[in-house]
Amino acid sequence: MIGNDIVDLVLAQKESHWQRKGFLDKIFTQDEQLLILNSTKPELMVWNLWSRKEAAYKIYNRNTQIRGYIPLQFECFDLELNDAVNYGKVVIQDFVYYTKTVVSDEHINTIAVENKDYLERIKFLKNRKNIRKINGIPAYFEVNEWSSTPVSISHHGRFEQIITI
Repeated sequence: MIGNDIVDLVLAQKESHWQRKGFLDKIFTQDEQLLILNSTKPELMVWNLWSRKEAAYKIYNRNTQIRGYIPLQFECFDLELNDAVNYGKVVIQDFVYYTKTVVSDEHINTIAVENKDYLERIKFLKNRKNIRKINGIPAYFEVNEWSSTPVSISHHGRFEQIITI
């Protein structure tokens, strides 16, 4: 399974008040809050971690059919933070998801997978053509084939990202 999330940084800066009292406590664990507060760019770290949690949630939801607002149950670990591409893990209960986060001046995009090797097999789709929902979950159908592959669609502000394996 795959999941992805994208954050339009311009829109997030306009609409979010992440520094308001209690915001970080509702979304991030104590260790994640330390990462944010010790970061040279705390706002970017907020959206980096949020994006990871959201991408992992999409897989978790598909696997368990559990829906809910549970960001504190998802915890980011083993972050390898470079300038443009970051790798890490998101853990919830016994589930581990591997993440790749791309940071640009305009957006942050995270891809999450169950198997680390899948990160090398991600395909980016340009549009929603050949995508159909099965039980509410998007899947990509190749032309003239009956088989499908999982798809993850994310959009925020000016950006949309559609991926498959």
